[in-house]
Amino acid sequence: MLVSIQQEHSTWYWDNWCYLMQAIARIETILENRYKGNHEENIPELPPSGISPPSHLEKLCQILNLSQFERDLLLFCAGMELFSNWSILLAKLNQNSQIDYPTFNIAFNCLPQANWMAITPDSPLRKLQIIEIGSGKSLASSALRIDEKILNYLQGIEQLDYRLQGFLGSSNLLKKHHNLVPSHREIADQILSVFINLSKSNSSLAPMIHLCGGDLMTKRSIAVVASRNLGLNLQMMSATNLPGDTVQLNLIQRLWEREWTLNNTILFLELDNLEGTDSHKDHLISQLIENLNCYLIISSTDRRRARQRPLVVFDIHQPTKDEQRLIWKNALGENSSVLDDNINILVANFNLNLSAIEAAAFKAQSLGEIWENRYKSPGKFQDNLWNICRVQARLNLDDLAQRISSTADWEDLILPEKEHQILQEIATHLHYKMQVYETWGFAAKSKRGLGISALFHGQSGTGKTMAAEVLGNNLNLDVYRIDLSSVVSKYIGETEKNLRRIFDAAEGGGTILLFDEADALFGKRSEVKDSHDRYANMEVSYLLQRMEAYQGLAILTTNLKSSIDQAFLRRLGFVVQFPFPDAAQREEIWKRVFPKNTPTEGLNFKKLSSLNTAGGNIRNIAKNAAFIAAANGESVMMKHILQAAKSEYVKLERPMTDNEVRGWV
Repeated sequence: MLVSIQQEHSTWYWDNWCYLMQAIARIETILENRYKGNHEENIPELPPSGISPPSHLEKLCQILNLSQFERDLLLFCAGMELFSNWSILLAKLNQNSQIDYPTFNIAFNCLPQANWMAITPDSPLRKLQIIEIGSGKSLASSALRIDEKILNYLQGIEQLDYRLQGFLGSSNLLKKHHNLVPSHREIADQILSVFINLSKSNSSLAPMIHLCGGDLMTKRSIAVVASRNLGLNLQMMSATNLPGDTVQLNLIQRLWEREWTLNNTILFLELDNLEGTDSHKDHLISQLIENLNCYLIISSTDRRRARQRPLVVFDIHQPTKDEQRLIWKNALGENSSVLDDNINILVANFNLNLSAIEAAAFKAQSLGEIWENRYKSPGKFQDNLWNICRVQARLNLDDLAQRISSTADWEDLILPEKEHQILQEIATHLHYKMQVYETWGFAAKSKRGLGISALFHGQSGTGKTMAAEVLGNNLNLDVYRIDLSSVVSKYIGETEKNLRRIFDAAEGGGTILLFDEADALFGKRSEVKDSHDRYANMEVSYLLQRMEAYQGLAILTTNLKSSIDQAFLRRLGFVVQFPFPDAAQREEIWKRVFPKNTPTEGLNFKKLSSLNTAGGNIRNIAKNAAFIAAANGESVMMKHILQAAKSEYVKLERPMTDNEVRGWV
């Protein structure tokens, strides 16, 4: 079958070439007759090729609705490129050895039905860059040249214009087989219907599809499948690669419209990474989108405002929970039957797309074979599926926040019993959320308020960050710290954009979001006095809305609870106070602050507890004392801690009292 198709293509290619040569030979005959003075000799019109599908010359003429003169002018320029002896003939016709190239003067004097409209800026030959006009003393005497892409096209060679190739993405993405889950396949089918229906409308511009969401890989796959269903080609272009120059963008527009006209190629324009683009370039890209007269699919994380052309928006979400379970089972193959419980846990805690799940399953199976063969430990396969998913979910968040690694456990956290109990409740919510939300049906009843949110408040160093680390370590979750003071922007709408990027990146799951310095955003702003208060309330409301919808745990930390309005506090699931430790608690912190491998000598924890500092300062003092002892070749002793404590107090800009250090050394 393949041989038959290749032979058929080879036959068409040869027939197409012969017809092109026949058409150019007709132009050559006309030119020779003109040179010989045979003005009255009637040259027969070019007959149809009779080949199927039609020759590219016929196809081009039909698509562009070219007149006979426009077609002959095109062949005139093509003959010059394909036959070197034409330069001699043209020099004779021009009666000038220096003018040995096609000009409109020669075409107008020699070719039948000549019409000046053929080379006006709005003519098909000029508007779509079919023919280029070079330099010359006048328009009529300027050199005419066929575009390289069109010359290849007439010969049956279908290649993308080289001037567009530098702006396009990898062609491998288009060649691979794209699997879609049912919910995404339905969107691809809807795009097919929209394109078919909108193409029948009276709109002056071709329809535009807008795929909105954070998962670029899925949006690409949907576009590929939709274009294949339409029987059309697809090319992908990132807007970040586009020039910020009007002339260059206009050229790209014309070249792409030509690509659409000749080869039915849809453009998939990626606007996902335009954050930080200057306003001038963003304006030019918006103009390109509005003016580009071809089938267009744009991709962005946020919705873009429609202006003139038809715009149909599709929100692209991750696969549903049921679809993710099916993907896991298919990807794990024979292993899935013994991993049903693990799959349910993964689906409850991670929100991965098809490619991420397949990659995680492949890695888990590959490592599983190593462990089983080398270490005789098949159980590691199940244990490491979770960690592999954590790595997959990190990909988009590492650039936006600081990941905190910790081995802290419950015993390292010195807090009153009430606060300990609240933290245990948070851990319980995280651990059993699948059972309550999915199995017991709370998620089906209402999607609102499924997020787990908390406020940690207390002085610096009282354990707020450590508590988040303990929860992450205990539940095997990543902890990402976000400094809210760096997220908040004075420009309207920018704060919400920054927060959206963080939450969208964290939707992959397996993550605790720790928003530090919440005072930068929160405040007593219920009473709107001016526009700044109104926008500040909008920013706070957006953050709380995303926290309530976030499937993991989102924590706010503040040193001053009083700065947060009660109306906002009521929307948080948990509020945990981190009090300044009393003497008994400080003694417990001192007892646990040194690792087991640290050599100590003569430490009096009772006396150390009299040092009136928070847990964070105690850890700093202990670490610095260890460095001092190591430099002296000694075990950690009270004298080393005293020296380190003095340095810490200088940093705190506080005087050290005699009562705090009496009897230490």
